[in-house]
Amino acid sequence: MNVLFVASEALPFAKTGGLADVIGALPVFLRKLGVSVNVLMPRYRGIEGSPGERLTIDIGKSIEVGMYDKEGFIFIDHPSFYDRDGLYGTARGDYKDNCERYTLLCKAAVEIARRNDIDIVHCHDWQTGLIPLYLKNQKSDVKTVFTIHNLGYQGRFPSHKFDLLGIEKGYFTPDGIEYYGDINFLKAGIVYADRVTTVSENYALEIQTPELGFGLDGVLRQRKNDLSGIINGIDYEVWNPASDALIPEPYADFQGKQHNKICFNQECNLRCDHPVIGMVSRIADQKGFDLIIKIFDDIMKLGFNFILLGVGDEAYHRKLKQFEQVYPSRVSINLKFDEKLAHRIYAGSDFFLMPSQYEPCGLGQLISLKYGTVPIVRQTGGLADTVTEFDSAGQTGNGFLFKSYTPNALLDALSRAYQAFTNSDSFASLSERCMQYDFSWDESAKKYKRLYESL
Repeated sequence: MNVLFVASEALPFAKTGGLADVIGALPVFLRKLGVSVNVLMPRYRGIEGSPGERLTIDIGKSIEVGMYDKEGFIFIDHPSFYDRDGLYGTARGDYKDNCERYTLLCKAAVEIARRNDIDIVHCHDWQTGLIPLYLKNQKSDVKTVFTIHNLGYQGRFPSHKFDLLGIEKGYFTPDGIEYYGDINFLKAGIVYADRVTTVSENYALEIQTPELGFGLDGVLRQRKNDLSGIINGIDYEVWNPASDALIPEPYADFQGKQHNKICFNQECNLRCDHPVIGMVSRIADQKGFDLIIKIFDDIMKLGFNFILLGVGDEAYHRKLKQFEQVYPSRVSINLKFDEKLAHRIYAGSDFFLMPSQYEPCGLGQLISLKYGTVPIVRQTGGLADTVTEFDSAGQTGNGFLFKSYTPNALLDALSRAYQAFTNSDSFASLSERCMQYDFSWDESAKKYKRLYESL
């Protein structure tokens, strides 16, 4: 079985979020199951590879693109589109030609699938949403799976760009890719793919509701018989504190974790007499930063240290940096992407915070569990599928949850977490129990293989 993954980012080459982690890991586990998988993505700035053949693609005008191969990856090379500072835009907003950039990726994918005897194209997120449409339009035998990693990002573009897609006007209807007068790439993937998946069972249900359907809940309900949720996994060869070369000292118990915490606090110039809340996150409304800002002083009053790694909304950048100045020995704000620091945050924090408005799957809580870092999360999406409330009496559960998306509900969860931390023996037991959870890619990869076989 020959499968072509198509995505806009993947580790180790380009990353803005969890999509890159998935595309970097899932093909590895599928290959172990005997599935032949290659990954197609744009050749962004800094990606090296071996030049191969060239393709001519029509997006209203003929564009010649190169193809570069490297270790199971195929890169589409068109420097004026992809050799830029950011993947999708800058801090000021999205690139104005993203419609053209990802139409080119989709059309190239269809041509590569045709030339390489591909059985299934597995498309990921809006940037690949036109591929199922193009293959259906060509009456191709190639089957498609379209995975929604985040329904909130849909790839909407003005109708005047429709002609560059190169398809009949009949597709621009409410039953097709039209959405309130715009083109909608994500809707195209949902409507025309043979199977639609998303990244947790709970999120597959949530996106069929008006509250979390982002205007596409009706379309998703129409495809409910072809829609399923498969939880993301973790590559424990990368994320394993017992073998992690990026942390001060590998560990497999609470005592070893405490040594990492001491080293981590010293590196970040934080006082060592407080429990540490860590975050590795895109800094945006979706991730709950509006709640965090409102109660930040209260978080400090409870007695936590706080360390953040990520980039995003500049308004949040400024406000968070102000908190760092107010609490210089207790707050560390790192506005960048730094893989080494990410590993050290997971290893050196006591708690990992994810107060998301919605969270399709979430990888942070899965990684934090392996590192014995207790998650504090909102009860939504994949967070609700993987985190259960800690019960000190029965010594069950693996974290702290809140349901209502309000500052007070978050603060209540943080208060319960702090109280649990004060019982050192109970907290050590909780931390070590977290380390025992298994969210590897093995089982999820088997589910994807069965899905492919059903097609």
